[in-house]
Amino acid sequence: MTSAASSSTSAGSTASTSETTTATAAGDQPGSLEEWEARWREERAAIVARIEENGWGKSADGTTLTGPEGWTVDLTACPKNWSDTEGVTDSVIKIGQTMPLSGTYADVGNAGRAIGFLFDYYSDQGLFEDTTSGTVRRIEHIVKDDAYDPARAIPNVDELLDHEKTFLVWTQGTPSTLKTYDKLNERCVPQPMALTAHVAWGDPVNHPWTTGIPQPTYSTEAVVWGAFLEQHLHEFPADRKVKVASLVQSNDFGALYDASFEAYIAQSPELRDRVEYVSETIEASAPTVVDPMTTLAAEKPDMWITMLAGTQCTQIVTEAARNGLNETAKYLFMPQSCPGATYVGKDAVGGDGSVSDGWYLVSPGLKDLADPSFHDDPYVDWLRGALQAEGIDPDVSTYTSSGINYAFPVVQALAIAGQLEGGVTRTNFQLALRSMDMTSPMLLPGIRLHMNGLADAYIVEGGSIQRWDAATQTYVNESGIIDLDGKAELCAWDQATSTCA
Repeated sequence: MTSAASSSTSAGSTASTSETTTATAAGDQPGSLEEWEARWREERAAIVARIEENGWGKSADGTTLTGPEGWTVDLTACPKNWSDTEGVTDSVIKIGQTMPLSGTYADVGNAGRAIGFLFDYYSDQGLFEDTTSGTVRRIEHIVKDDAYDPARAIPNVDELLDHEKTFLVWTQGTPSTLKTYDKLNERCVPQPMALTAHVAWGDPVNHPWTTGIPQPTYSTEAVVWGAFLEQHLHEFPADRKVKVASLVQSNDFGALYDASFEAYIAQSPELRDRVEYVSETIEASAPTVVDPMTTLAAEKPDMWITMLAGTQCTQIVTEAARNGLNETAKYLFMPQSCPGATYVGKDAVGGDGSVSDGWYLVSPGLKDLADPSFHDDPYVDWLRGALQAEGIDPDVSTYTSSGINYAFPVVQALAIAGQLEGGVTRTNFQLALRSMDMTSPMLLPGIRLHMNGLADAYIVEGGSIQRWDAATQTYVNESGIIDLDGKAELCAWDQATSTCA
């Protein structure tokens, strides 16, 4: 896989592909939960030491928060009644979350259950301690259903802010997060690990309280699709154009995928005159993909890219088998928003599962708890048992794995905040996130959780290309780890033009 120093496109800030990336070999990972915990203690201590050595944190007069690489937050712009410790009592840290528990995206609710599990586990372990005062707290996790509808997410956020008065507010989905992140930043309320990989969350200057999930941005994923096509271009006849087709969700999420891929084609000397790109759009709530899939299958594309999420991903796999698309297209891609066996396994697609054989995925490097190839992993083995003990089926959805992956940096940031002067505060929590440099047990070796103030606003920028093997019912790595850490530029997203300013 190739990549390059960052370059801006018309869609968003991405890493381009003019120089070779690091293909990281699988390194040693701890062999037990105890060894993992020891590593995390060391990593937390190193982050705390770096913060203290540099004198970062809230100024003595309470007007400014400072952090790595020139990152600052003007706290005088916060509301007059703003509290750095709202949602924190002597016994509880209140965390609010709005996400789909019903509708087309209901499967994401499994992530919410996994997040709640990890919060409860570390609350029981006494991890959330203010070391100076000795105060130990539990997390109270409040989850509200928005059915992937911004019209429901907005009042949910308002209720979490004004009624529940939570310490932070967690959102899911690009449309809902774009509709609420201005308000949350104006209120100086942390919005961590927004469950969407849009580039807009990489804006530590204008939206210092918002961060994205631990996986590559949609723009970076589009770069990987383009680089993949460049590498396979020689396989197609030179006397004709290579046709690429996509089905795009008709919202900001799908639009970013679409625009980023088009921008990559336009700037690529290898692709700009060789590729014909066609697409159709579809509403997230559409009950079937048959009509747009029929239109696109008639184009007989050489490469297919899915640019949506939810149950429509599985429908695309089965419809591609029915209308012949999987025979005419040499390469077919699922998006990272439809990870694991949940969308392409035989339980999802039916029969012996052969219709999904050979589908590709740009994986964020997630260890899927339901994938037998990870069952010998010491952390996965422990986690599966711990979830089952709480009545949670680790095999029901890949989003269970994702939930642990999403919650882990939040858990660690809260633990780090407790070791800083002032303990668990919104400013300390946000400083811990912007200084994050840790190893996640849910990611493949070679992928780290890393943010660094204004120098790096995306916590994960790596992954691998994988191909679904129907015989073994698992994704198989087709590349080494694609390491783009620190290469994506900051993005001050302009919603009017749908571009990074």
